[in-house]
Amino acid sequence: MAYIGKQPVIGNFVKLDAISVVNGQASYTMQNGGANFTEYANVNQFLVSLNGILQSPTDSFTVSGSTITFASNLVTGDVIDFIIVLGNTLDVGVPSDNTVSLAKLTATGTKDATTFLRGDNTFAEAGGGGKVLQVVSATDSTVRSTTSTSYVTASNTLSVAITPSSTSSKILLMLDTPVFSNAGGSEKTYVTIFKDGSDLNSANSYGLGALGVYTPANTGGYIYGTVGISHINSPSTTSSVTYDVRFRVEASSFTGYINQSGDGAGISTLTAIEIGA
Repeated sequence: MAYIGKQPVIGNFVKLDAISVVNGQASYTMQNGGANFTEYANVNQFLVSLNGILQSPTDSFTVSGSTITFASNLVTGDVIDFIIVLGNTLDVGVPSDNTVSLAKLTATGTKDATTFLRGDNTFAEAGGGGKVLQVVSATDSTVRSTTSTSYVTASNTLSVAITPSSTSSKILLMLDTPVFSNAGGSEKTYVTIFKDGSDLNSANSYGLGALGVYTPANTGGYIYGTVGISHINSPSTTSSVTYDVRFRVEASSFTGYINQSGDGAGISTLTAIEIGA
């Protein structure tokens, strides 16, 4: 590219600190402002004057790191007049305002007007936090029963698999299911949700806390009602996660039912909603 006037100078030109000759020594440490100097690309950038004569790079001297080595030992009376480095390589330093384009950033993700740069060096959509990313739902209307006092699968279909898009996502689980039993007293049927085969509230045998416990109403020897569970889980993974509904009875002397109410068969719904962090 041609220029009108003086062509811009590329790089930084440095005159290194003076070096005192030591009799019988060929190698010397190069410094700039008292600090060892290594900011160059190759030996051809050096102008070295010894005893008033410019030296030939490689032939008369070599450089390695911060060391310059002459082809032969210098002696008393020799003078290294100067060492000038032409266009040495530079650190970027602090760029001027409005000089860094999006293309120069290492951040991953989509770089456009709809995204912003996060602290983890990724681009994300503005307002992504708390945003619903996906919804998975399952229903079941088949009546299931158990006399087990340990949790059993409530339904072959009342199960959802969801693959979080980020390890920081939350999964909001919502369950609505009719429960029925033939108990004539105050026995209870408990409902909970399992994640990949493990109870989400394993510390409490009554299910997912108060929301997971079905406390029956005694009506003519039959107990019925609806269990509603709302629970937030943090799977911390981007692999598929499976949630399923399970239930048990308080005592094996009576039978607990899922999907049956006092008026007949009912419908259960399990929904998993991914919420962006």
